[in-house]
Amino acid sequence: MRVHADDPAAAPGAAPETARGAYRQGDPRARPPWYDWDVAVNSRELAGSLRTWRDRVSPADAGLSTGPRRRVPGLRRQEVAELAGLSVEYLARLEQGRAGQPSDAVLASLARVLRLSDQERAHLFRLAGQAEPLSGQIKRHVTPSVQRILDRLTDTPVTVVDASWQCVLSNAMGYALTGDTTRLPHREQNLAWTTFMNAPTRYVRTDEEERLLRLEVVADLREAWVRYPQDAMLRELIADLRSVSPAFVELWEQRVPPQPTPVTRTFLHPDLGTITLECDILTVRDSDLRLLVYTAAPGSEAAGQLDLLATIGLQRLT
Repeated sequence: MRVHADDPAAAPGAAPETARGAYRQGDPRARPPWYDWDVAVNSRELAGSLRTWRDRVSPADAGLSTGPRRRVPGLRRQEVAELAGLSVEYLARLEQGRAGQPSDAVLASLARVLRLSDQERAHLFRLAGQAEPLSGQIKRHVTPSVQRILDRLTDTPVTVVDASWQCVLSNAMGYALTGDTTRLPHREQNLAWTTFMNAPTRYVRTDEEERLLRLEVVADLREAWVRYPQDAMLRELIADLRSVSPAFVELWEQRVPPQPTPVTRTFLHPDLGTITLECDILTVRDSDLRLLVYTAAPGSEAAGQLDLLATIGLQRLT
């Protein structure tokens, strides 16, 4: 998840939690049920915690080279800013206690880059005067262990999605395969939305594959709707799909159980052409985050295409 914003008040479409950051004490707009107006920003403690957490993360942990002339024990401020999609100036203000209240989109991005545990992430939100989601909210935090998996799989495309099929994060190979989804409008970063709206995507499928995928998506959204009744973003997604997609409404009302979907997925890459890969979906323990892992059998044509993707595709991202 990348947050292309220099200021917490300017993060349009940056991350799923962005909308929550717009609410402030005294705001006359309707207050969401999860918000707690009693929280306040502890700027001094927030600043100190950010510096401590930054010093704790090694360059190797973040996938960076150390270099011979490195003088800081952890990450440089510039490195954290770049990885989190923030300006160095704004991060400096945060670490000096001069930035006011950061949005929860900014906080979520910093929690990911700084490899915070769930407890540390909750502490970060409290220090910043932002309320953590209630138990009825979908978990979207990428834990340090999941981040390490993405870091290790440098030659394998991996995409992380949440229970609503919202793209949370990909590794470099994932973006090289599917395209940089962070540049898309927020709604088009949701795979359920693109499935029913026929939005432009590199993922191509037959009519039968489309039918099975739609059944799987609707079943997953219905299960998420039951598990996370307080998640406003999920409710909004379902309402939007019901308002614009008769196909979604039909499947939603039928309550049709999902059927086995193909284990392969085909992509049309601008440089490599058609590439068909095996797709395994791994569920993170104690979370509904899912890892979509794309692999190819050794020696196959697809394996050779993945090798090319590691060169050509990554160059496009730089």
